[in-house]
Amino acid sequence: MRKGLSVPVVPGPSAQRRPRARRWVVPACGFVAVLCVVGVWLLWRVFVDTWAGQRVEDAALDGAAIGQGALWQVAEPVLDVVSVGFVAGGLLGAAAVAVARRRWSLALQVAVLVGGANLTTRLVKNEVLTRPVLGVGADYGNTLPSGHTTAAGSVAAAVLLAAPPRARPLVAVLGAAYTALTGVSTLVGQWHRPSDVVAGTLVVVLWTAIVCGAMAARPGAAATATASLRRVGGPDPWWLRTRRTASALVVLGVVTGGAALLLLARTWAFRAGPVSRADELLAYGGGVAGVVCACCLTFAVMLLLRHAAGSRDETASPSA
Repeated sequence: MRKGLSVPVVPGPSAQRRPRARRWVVPACGFVAVLCVVGVWLLWRVFVDTWAGQRVEDAALDGAAIGQGALWQVAEPVLDVVSVGFVAGGLLGAAAVAVARRRWSLALQVAVLVGGANLTTRLVKNEVLTRPVLGVGADYGNTLPSGHTTAAGSVAAAVLLAAPPRARPLVAVLGAAYTALTGVSTLVGQWHRPSDVVAGTLVVVLWTAIVCGAMAARPGAAATATASLRRVGGPDPWWLRTRRTASALVVLGVVTGGAALLLLARTWAFRAGPVSRADELLAYGGGVAGVVCACCLTFAVMLLLRHAAGSRDETASPSA
């Protein structure tokens, strides 16, 4: 080879494999976002805008008074943590992780996620949706979606967004557990009804899907031709762990969702009759199971979307 001449590296078929594979992520994120909007509306339409729905959730709310004294000792400190300072601290922590990884755009994306989710919940609860007075329980106005659940879930989702691939499965499990604990605590304190909490988780998924869609649509960072070929064509070392964790969360979500469906269906069937203490306890248990189900399924979805939306270099390189 003569001095000063170079042979261009021609990308092979593997170099185009990853970009084409990532094209489905944007429409998938859009589909998830639409499902979340529809889900929030359906929760409001069924459990807030109808007498039957209000009756079922009122039974769950009354059931929360059973054993509340002992449970509140655990629930109150959990709810006390959730505040404006907590959201700000969580946002700064997630942004710091992104900056430490030299992912400057992630710092902005976590801010969009947390800010968008919490602002959406506030606007939807106070400006968009209303709670009709249908003669069921006390009139506290509309409380759907739950602000506490949105705050806890959005901070956990921000950490999931900023964390490196190897840490995301653990972050997803811990995030689901913490969000569920916060949501159940709002039920224990009779601050929120089950549909409020589930709607709060859907708002978080909505903004996670928006951010992941924007992330997937953005071209990957430029790299040398040799490095690009090696990374794009290489295996994804984190996919197996991500898939197993998401599958476990889905299984737990399906089990708890089935329990919630059975318990709440019984309350729905006998909603017109007198409600006994046992009925209230069953409705309360159904509400708790529904919250756990929602948190498991939503964090499984967010984990998969985040992994799929990751840059080519990130998902293919163990050092990311």
